Formats: sequence, structure tokens, C-alpha cells
Amino acid sequence: MIEIIDLKKKFDDKWITKGVNLEIPDGKMTVIIGRSGEGKSVLLKQIIGLIKPSEGKVIINGNDITKLSGKKLEEAFKKLGYVFQFAALLDSLNILENVGITLIENRIPMPKIIKTVKEKLALVNLPEDILYKYPSELSGGMRKRVGLARTLLTNPNIILYDEPTTGLDPITSRIIHELMFDMQKKLDLTSIVISHDVDIFKYADKVALLHDGKIRYFGDAKTVWESDNPYVYQFIRGLPEGPIKSEFTIK
Repeated sequence: MIEIIDLKKKFDDKWITKGVNLEIPDGKMTVIIGRSGEGKSVLLKQIIGLIKPSEGKVIINGNDITKLSGKKLEEAFKKLGYVFQFAALLDSLNILENVGITLIENRIPMPKIIKTVKEKLALVNLPEDILYKYPSELSGGMRKRVGLARTLLTNPNIILYDEPTTGLDPITSRIIHELMFDMQKKLDLTSIVISHDVDIFKYADKVALLHDGKIRYFGDAKTVWESDNPYVYQFIRGLPEGPIKSEFTIK
């Protein structure tokens, strides 16, 4: 379980996260939703340690990663994978080099690198014949899958996705969601997904809604459409911004 306790982050004079509390269950897919500019990506980067919080705790496997540094922090993150919003592939490297970059840096023999990269590409339903192609030669959906293959290289048990379907058409978005769901079940992963795409609810176990720096809703994905939580009601129906009652019960 990942426990986020009273997590706060301030940039200059502006508080982005204002006391986030959330328990993310093991072996499940938890989706964090919210309007643009609510700080979802900032929250995700605090969970994985790319941004240090101003206050609060992030406890992963019993360790408060906000208190760790150096080798201890490196050890804590060995089993975490991060899939960037736009895949973050290096244009000057081919797919073999993009996916296997960590192995290349560690001077692993090339035959073993090729074998491992092929295995990871197969997991995300990509053919071997793209090994020597470059990111610019692939579609947006294929680039997303290459980014996931690179994340799987270290055999993580927790994967964090930052807006995995941004810029994709509805059909490709669904393919990516199905792939994420398949990976989560097949590899027994804990998945945390930042998304604005309500189609992800079909594949998720839990949904959390971030609004004004705090979690305003946390519940089962299969019942989210029936929720009477005003923040959820407004978000999933695409209603315009306006006053929201502050009195409600989180279910």
C-alpha cells in the first residue's frame, strides 16, 4: 500500500497540494482525476520523488520516501516505474536504444539487451521489426507503448502514468487503457494513473478526485457514475465551472 499523508507542496507563494491524504491499495489500478491545473501531475511527481514536498509523507513499502536520500532513496525506487505524458523518448536513439538505455549504460552485453528489449516489446504488443526504427517513424500510440516497454525493463511492481492518452484519438486511447489493464493483471502491478479521460473508469478499481489541492472523493470506479458527490458529478458530466456545495460526504 502507498500512503499519502497530509502532503503539501508550495511553489513560491502558491500552494499546489494543500494536504492530500490518500491510501492506494496494492495490486489495483487507482485513477486520480481532476480539472486541468489542479496539480495532478505535481502530486504524481511527489509520489515518485521527482518533486520534494513542502510538508507531509509518502510511505511506500513502509518507507517514508520524503525522508530518504542517496542510496536508500535509489533502493526504494527500484521497483517504481514512471510513464511520462508524451512517452519522453529520445529522438536521436532508435527503439532498441530507447527501451534498453539503462542496460546499455550498465554495459550489459548487446545480445542480452536485444533479448530483453524484445521481451518487453512483446508485453506491450509491439513487433520486433521496430527495434531499429526511430520514434518519429512510429504513431503516437506506438510511442506510448514503447514508453511503457521502457518502464517495464526494471520489472517494477508499481507503475505511475501521467496522462497516458493525451493527444490520442478515442480508439487508440482505448487500446492503451486495455493494455494498461492487461499489464496490471498479468504482472500483478499497482497502477496509479493521472487522467482526464473518463473511459479509464471501465478498467480502474478506484477513483480519487483532486480539487483545490485536496482529495475530495475516493471510491470504487464501478460506482463512480452513480456518485452524488458534487465534485465528481460536475467533472464526469463536463459541467461548466461554478459554485460547488462544500457539504458532502466522501463515499
